[in-house]
Amino acid sequence: MSAADTALIVIDTQESFRHRPFFTEDGLAAYLARQQGLIDGAREAGIALVQVFHTAEDGPFSEASGLVRTLEPLRVAPDAVFRKRRHSALVGTGLDVWLIAHGIRRVIISGIRTEQCCETTARHASDLGYKVDYVGEATLTFPMTDAAGRDWSAAEIRARTELVLAGRFARLATVEEALSDARDKIAA
Repeated sequence: MSAADTALIVIDTQESFRHRPFFTEDGLAAYLARQQGLIDGAREAGIALVQVFHTAEDGPFSEASGLVRTLEPLRVAPDAVFRKRRHSALVGTGLDVWLIAHGIRRVIISGIRTEQCCETTARHASDLGYKVDYVGEATLTFPMTDAAGRDWSAAEIRARTELVLAGRFARLATVEEALSDARDKIAA
């Protein structure tokens, strides 16, 4: 795969999350550094950059809230922007049409929330035939409590997500690994 047939998808990295009761700053600085590194590396490598925002009728995910904008201090400058109302960025957004029109065969998945919109988009992309790199270190999630009352840390949720995606729906990759194919093509 090369930079020309690859797209970085930055999912739901939006201010809306700061206004949800589960939002925490834990892990945020590390996530922001890795996400920005992935964005900057993709831009440098000539990889298409797609930003997806989640929207809803009301609350912090509504357009009227003014919070459906890039999570600060990230700088994205996308080639295309899509808005979604489902977990998968490939449902009802036109993203699938854009990927086909641009000859994209490989997607790099990053963003918020690890186990929800990022995982769902990765699975969906794989089922559609895309090669998928899932960059867990460039995803963010928050602690959750299951139906039995067990508390799951963000790290445990990320580990579970990576377990179920690895080798089935995606290649697990670090920021550097996800960018390496395109960088190798540039150097050649």
